[in-house]
Amino acid sequence: MIQVLVYAPFSMTLMDRFRAVSSELVIEQDEQPAERWPENRKTEAEILFAVSAIPTPEQAPKLRWLQTHWAGVEHLSEEAIWESDITITNTSGLHAPNIGQYVMAQILAWANRIPRWFHYQQNATWPKDRWLKFLPDELRGRTLGILGYGSIGREVACLAKGFGMTVLATKRDARRIEDEGYIVPGTGDPEGSVVDRIYPGEATAMMVSECDYVVITLPESPGTRHLVDEVLLRKMKPESFLVNVGRGSVIKEGDLILALKKGWIAGAGLDVFDSEPLPPESPLWSMENVILTPHISGFTPNYDLRAADIFEENLRRYVANQPLLNVVDRSTGY
Repeated sequence: MIQVLVYAPFSMTLMDRFRAVSSELVIEQDEQPAERWPENRKTEAEILFAVSAIPTPEQAPKLRWLQTHWAGVEHLSEEAIWESDITITNTSGLHAPNIGQYVMAQILAWANRIPRWFHYQQNATWPKDRWLKFLPDELRGRTLGILGYGSIGREVACLAKGFGMTVLATKRDARRIEDEGYIVPGTGDPEGSVVDRIYPGEATAMMVSECDYVVITLPESPGTRHLVDEVLLRKMKPESFLVNVGRGSVIKEGDLILALKKGWIAGAGLDVFDSEPLPPESPLWSMENVILTPHISGFTPNYDLRAADIFEENLRRYVANQPLLNVVDRSTGY
């Protein structure tokens, strides 16, 4: 028998789905997990689904596989389990529909001058020069560049194609264009056939120089920290718009502020920041060419359902001794 601990507040309906996977699984649930794993708690589980509290290898001596509730696993970097040989899987791919929608909302808001709509509405003003103030940027024929062609980037690519955009993307291994992780059914670009051109990471500067819109979907890792700095920002078009839904650490924030002030790029839509919450003294708050949101692009009413889909599929694979979806590569951190 395989002992499984679900350290997460899933509904009984979802728990019944997990138990129906195989009679080999003995599944226990803790519906009120602590933020930190209790020091005096041990588990004999071979499989653990966890939100944030992670046991040490000594507290879970039989653990072979950890399924996390999140796509990012940087919260595990200081945990002893990270140094063990326990397989870690994440929920990458879960956010593709909602973050793809968010990215296009940012792009459409910028292209259609929507912040100005609200400004003039709130001031009850009908500007005489409305032709100049509200002249939109048509997306058809524009070029979108995506830094990181994972599940989110692929969904963005599909949506952008619907607006007639040319889509470019960077990928760590540009030779492997298929999506090998979890895919929400009916979304994304599983075969890599939607994107017009894929660049290796080393060619990021070349790619962004061609783009009218640039979207960052990269995770946090040593290789992505401050990737977008003054050098890269100066390579972008002066009329380009930058969207970040990856991690705040990917952008060197001081360089971005300078780029927005100096006109190296036209504007930015930011959902993530180096320091969160964004400090009230940050210049970003008052910049007219910036659209800010408080790290909400990943919010979806379907989060638990999709996380359960991933875990259920991986349970089937584990029992059948098949490769698991979304195995975290410790060398890259994602």
